[in-house]
Amino acid sequence: MAELDGVVLDEDSFVDLLGRLIGEAKYLQNNPPELTPCEDRAARHVLDALSPYSDENGGPLKIRHITFVEGRGNIIGEADGGIMSFVGAHMDVVTANPETWNFSPFELTRDGDQLRGRGTTDCLGHVAVLTELFKVLGQKKPKLKRTVVGVWIANEENSKILGVGVDELVKQGYLKHLLPGPLYWVDTADSQPCIGTGGSMGWQLTANGKLFHSGLPNKSVNPIELAMEALSEIQSRFYRDFPPHPDELKYKFATPSTMKPTQVSYPGGSINQIPGQVTICGDCRLTPFYEVEDAMEKLKTYVDDINANITALPTRGPCSKYELPEEGLRGTLELKFFDAYTRGVACKLDSVGYHAMFEAFKEVYGDCKPFSITGSLPCIRELQDEGYDVQTIGFGKMSTYHANNEYCLLSDFKKGFNVLVKLVQVFNAKDA
Repeated sequence: MAELDGVVLDEDSFVDLLGRLIGEAKYLQNNPPELTPCEDRAARHVLDALSPYSDENGGPLKIRHITFVEGRGNIIGEADGGIMSFVGAHMDVVTANPETWNFSPFELTRDGDQLRGRGTTDCLGHVAVLTELFKVLGQKKPKLKRTVVGVWIANEENSKILGVGVDELVKQGYLKHLLPGPLYWVDTADSQPCIGTGGSMGWQLTANGKLFHSGLPNKSVNPIELAMEALSEIQSRFYRDFPPHPDELKYKFATPSTMKPTQVSYPGGSINQIPGQVTICGDCRLTPFYEVEDAMEKLKTYVDDINANITALPTRGPCSKYELPEEGLRGTLELKFFDAYTRGVACKLDSVGYHAMFEAFKEVYGDCKPFSITGSLPCIRELQDEGYDVQTIGFGKMSTYHANNEYCLLSDFKKGFNVLVKLVQVFNAKDA
């Protein structure tokens, strides 16, 4: 594909587009009911950039703006030819509190190679670089053997709300034609392929005891002690049933499956009171070789067994106990799961999509170093279950995902653009 030889990212165009996208970030924050994003504010800038190259204006690109919920549209762009696709660059962002940032989150600022603002890494930088790729396809009009498809999506940051973004595009058949080719999910970081992600589910463990004066602990069931000992037992059983999996080494997972507490709360009271209840919340992260649903069932059996044998738990000191027989009172545990959970993904390492990606990264970076993490990406396991050859790539900074003072590096996106171009060239060098 000689038309794409030597093509590089138009730095000024990319930065200008990203600046306009970051300027909308205040209205793209996804945290309902307080904040519902209007992704069309970002979509209009993508559409404005690509419109001169659309078939409606005599260009080679077929552009569709598909909306299921008013103001929250998705975009599908196609350059004709077999099939390969770039999906997942999303037009919503997580919230940002300007008071906790060192610079404004809602306008693009630059400090040398750093481009700073909410969404630069996750994921408006990817929205912009994918737009630049399709502008080049529109300008250069390469003779494609394989259709190149870009899908910019709404509502990635809130998987609890359905019927807005990629889930509805799949449900209504808008992406069915992408099944024959690889689907590159463009929303990861650190400029190397992420070949595995974790499943995630949140849990809440409540321990019920008896509120009483701390000077008379013999008259109380201390729910803090109960929760701590019960959680220790639950974690021990979890790690027994979900140990490191042999395939984690092949996929270079940074960690095995984990279960850990992240929050503790109680109803309040004086320091000289033993509370009547305490709640511990946390999450489980599972490598994709285990199913989240299986872990949820296991946790339920652990808690049921502990409740049935509450006095078998270790106690703390001479007055620590989990039942008061004279009062007919026993401590109890309640386990709940948060509604939303995700399942992990192990990308296919023997697919043409993976090998092409490996080749493209090696060409641009001189080496390809795939990695896996138990961070979770919504939507992509469902795409894999539907039969898509999902591979995940991205060029932001992992250390700034969902963080204060988010930034990306312009140099990373310049190389990332080269990777996207190289992928198009690799596939079009093959027979359609």
